Amino acid sequence: MTKSLPIRTILRAALPGCLLLAACVNDEEAVRTLVTRKPGVDEASGIVSYMSQSGRMRARLTAPLMLRYQDTLPRMEFPRTLHVDFYDSLLSIQNTVDARYARYLEMQNKVLLKDSVRVYNRQGDTLFCQELWWDQAAEKFHTDKPVRINRPGTIINGVGLTAPQDFATFTIFRITNSLLRVEGGIEGAAAPAAPDPSVRR
Repeated sequence: MTKSLPIRTILRAALPGCLLLAACVNDEEAVRTLVTRKPGVDEASGIVSYMSQSGRMRARLTAPLMLRYQDTLPRMEFPRTLHVDFYDSLLSIQNTVDARYARYLEMQNKVLLKDSVRVYNRQGDTLFCQELWWDQAAEKFHTDKPVRINRPGTIINGVGLTAPQDFATFTIFRITNSLLRVEGGIEGAAAPAAPDPSVRR
């Protein structure tokens, strides 16, 4: 089974394209502004990258700033927000990911999303958390931290979650409480007492 291209490959391909675009207008200052080099750090702004699988676009990543560190832990950081749109076979957006900070670990092919992380799917489910791992090789999201799922009519709070990359389903490992929206207000309900307190959608 083919896998999505890792961010490392995408950005290496995208960066020269950005430089070429800037060079076409013969504006050296624009090129210097786009990419600056510090000791062990490459810096690029206005990142727009695409992920493809079997010749089909799967995702579009945008970020205002990217830092690539080439030290003992090769990584890319997105310190000023990251946004990803995931597409279905008809190129319609099926889910989105937002975070204020992200770090891509090149050797592990994983992305750590932190600070106001939000994953939204077109069924109306929205995940909120402060830390979420995106495993590109396995095409999954996971966390062992507190999460909140807003679904039409329901709010589910819990700790720990795993979900496929398209966020069509999810599993919460431990429910802390849930709220059912009712007309005129919200009713609270304790997590059901059961041997396995996980929830699957």
